[in-house]
Amino acid sequence: MVPRRRPAFGIAIPASLVSDVPHLREKTARIGLIGRAAAIFRVEEILVYEDRPGGEADLIEAVLTYMETPQYLRKRLIRLRPELRYVGILPPLRTPHHPLRARSAELEDGELREGVVVRELAGGCLVDVGVERPLLAPGLRARPGKRLTFRVRRKERDRLFLEPVEREEVPYYWGYRVRKLRGGLKRFLERARHDYDLLIGTSRHGEPVHAIARELAASLRASERALLLFGSPSEGLYKMAAREGLELENACDFVVNALLWQGVATIRTEEAIFICLALMDLLVELRGRGEHYGRWHGHASSGLRPQGLHHAHHHDGQEAEEHAQPH
Repeated sequence: MVPRRRPAFGIAIPASLVSDVPHLREKTARIGLIGRAAAIFRVEEILVYEDRPGGEADLIEAVLTYMETPQYLRKRLIRLRPELRYVGILPPLRTPHHPLRARSAELEDGELREGVVVRELAGGCLVDVGVERPLLAPGLRARPGKRLTFRVRRKERDRLFLEPVEREEVPYYWGYRVRKLRGGLKRFLERARHDYDLLIGTSRHGEPVHAIARELAASLRASERALLLFGSPSEGLYKMAAREGLELENACDFVVNALLWQGVATIRTEEAIFICLALMDLLVELRGRGEHYGRWHGHASSGLRPQGLHHAHHHDGQEAEEHAQPH
């Protein structure tokens, strides 16, 4: 099993992420790519912040939550909704909490499973963990419909029972959580500062990553929880911050231009998320190896000005004045 990453990473995406896409099928597909990126790079939390009134935070939350929920629990936890009409096109996550084994005889002692309480009993609860029958969690007090994490135990004669465990106790990557936050960028950043000790904005107007790689890597090394912040397809973080009277450099620890020499005119938000998460992964893995940063800086230094990242509207191909580099 792949361990949880340190620092723990979150990503923040705007509620207007799919506002430039006219059809629900394409909206669903774009959101699905972000869920897949989060799982690939072991992101612990996806935050959806309200950048403008009338965004689609509910749709983004619904699709990302559907993806994260183990297949065997979706019928119990997720009601049929019109906005989930096209979830059949979503790629599977195949994370450790999405097991394929579906028979109790295949469960191993100490195995972790996500489960939903289906019935309260005098001595505990019956829980659906994705096998042919619910299993007993002795002593558990929880209402039907409650989702929890459990450890499988085997007693004599292969009798199975469950022990609840805290999600934070799971030693390996166990999927992401989704949260919506209302109130605009300024309020969002104020609240994020309470949960994250390192805030990294992304923008084509930010510092070229090669110029701050050593400092950024040191900050990642010292961090417990880091948040990557992305702008929208039509408005970058700097423009968004200026509209709310916010100094972005004061609100974030870093504002980074993650891609210096792109070979295309525009980079979409979901593509930028892959790029930035891969870059953070590289910096975390190379932290403390200063010689690599020196080579990187020397290779990237040039008299030409990097263009940075741009995002495109899918329906008309027009570039916004400042796109989320993500921004």
